[in-house]
Amino acid sequence: MNVLIIEDEKPAARRLARLLNELNVEVSQMLHSVAESIEWFQSNPHPTLIFLDIQLSDGLSFEIFEAVEVKSPIIFTTAYDEYALQAFKLNSIDYLLKPIDDEELAAAIRQFEEQAPARQTLQVDFEDIKKLLVNPVEREYKKRFTVKVGQHLKMLPVDEIECFYSEHKGTYAYTHEGRNYLLDTTLEALESELAPETFFRVNRKFYVNIHYIKDIISYTNSRLQIKLQKYAEQDIIVARERVKDFKVWLE
Repeated sequence: MNVLIIEDEKPAARRLARLLNELNVEVSQMLHSVAESIEWFQSNPHPTLIFLDIQLSDGLSFEIFEAVEVKSPIIFTTAYDEYALQAFKLNSIDYLLKPIDDEELAAAIRQFEEQAPARQTLQVDFEDIKKLLVNPVEREYKKRFTVKVGQHLKMLPVDEIECFYSEHKGTYAYTHEGRNYLLDTTLEALESELAPETFFRVNRKFYVNIHYIKDIISYTNSRLQIKLQKYAEQDIIVARERVKDFKVWLE
C-alpha cells in the first residue's frame, strides 16, 4: 500500500507516519500545504490512500480538489468537533478524530482494505462541509473551563487565560491573575475548543492568547520569543516551522 500524508503540523505528520509504519503501511510522501499538494498531484502518480488534514496552513484542504482531480481514496484527519463532522457522516466520508488513536487507525486501515475493490474516486459536493468549518457564526468555542480547587469547583473565563501549556503530562491554564490551574484535557483537544483568532499554538507545549502578548523578540534559529503580561515561568518560543503562520495570525 502506497500512502500519502497531507498535514501542516509536521510533528503530527511524523507521528501518523510512525503509527502507519507499525501497521506495515508504507508512507511514500508527506506534504504540508494546499499549494504544495496541488503541485505534487500535478506531477506524481496518485497513491493508494491519502490521509488528509482538513485545515492546512494556507487554507482548507478541499481547495486541493478544486484545482486537481484527486484519484485516490481519502481518510480525513481532523480536530473539529462532532457538530462540524455531521456533514462528513451525511456524505459517508471516512475520518479520524485527532489525536489519532492507534487502534482506530488500525480499524480504518482494515476497513479500507476490505472495501478497496468497491471504492471509487472521491466525488462529493463539499459545500455543506465547508460552510460548517469556516462559518464563525456556526462554530461554538469554549467560553469557560471548570477546574477543581480543593473541594470546590472554579470557573475560569477563557478571556482571562493568558496561555495554556503542558508540563509533566498535565495541561494547565495560566490566568491573568497569575495562577495556574490543572485542566482535565490535552493541548490536542483544545484545538477544537479555542477560538483561532484569539489563541495560537506556538509550539508543542503552548497556546497563547493574543490579548496578553506584551512583547515579541527575535530568537535564535529564526524563531521568536513571546513575553506575556504575567506568565514568566518558562520561555515561550515560537517553533521555527510555526513562525510564518504566527505572523499571519497577528495581522
